[in-house]
Amino acid sequence: MEIHIFLSLFSFYLSMSSAFYFHVAEREEKCIIEDIPNDTWITGTYKVEQWDIKHQDFLDSAPGLGMFVTVTTYNDEVLLSRLYGPQGTFTFTSHSPGEHIICLESNSTKLISFGGSKLRIHLDIRIGEHDLDAVIAQAKDKVNEVSYKLEHLTEQIEQIIKEQNYQREREENFRMTSEDTNSNVLWWALVQMLILMSVGIFQMKSLKDFFIAKKLV
Repeated sequence: MEIHIFLSLFSFYLSMSSAFYFHVAEREEKCIIEDIPNDTWITGTYKVEQWDIKHQDFLDSAPGLGMFVTVTTYNDEVLLSRLYGPQGTFTFTSHSPGEHIICLESNSTKLISFGGSKLRIHLDIRIGEHDLDAVIAQAKDKVNEVSYKLEHLTEQIEQIIKEQNYQREREENFRMTSEDTNSNVLWWALVQMLILMSVGIFQMKSLKDFFIAKKLV
């Protein structure tokens, strides 16, 4: 029992994700950027709510409303492009490390009346997680349930290690770039100093030659 409680609490802390909501208008596209390591499973869950003038509140969207979900990399590689319903789940796997652009856009249909063309989208992005609830639902006893949770925690720990290695690599690249920049700034300062000294010496020599030519010295 204590192991079961510990696993539940530990799974809760590891399963934190970026959940938020934002407002969009009809056919307005909103994008978010996620920095993701390579070979990582991404799960996104969303729900669309429509502004109701009568109730002055956001309610569940009307049937027929859909969302275009597009996932691309900065190399313009399209990982996902699909039309979903008013709520759903999309998944994709990153092929290379770096920033990934996740865009959502509502479809347009005459069957839907937008109240002020306002929609609210709830979005939950989970990085490196699989759906544990569906697996646990198939477990026949507590032993299998704990076993599945242990496997899930192992996957999450591996994902955390992968994320740490990715951040360490980014930090090392940033440090090398900073050192190169500082080195270039130092050399540029020395070059500027040499140029100024050369110009000063040339001006002093020219002024001295002028005075000599005019027999002022």
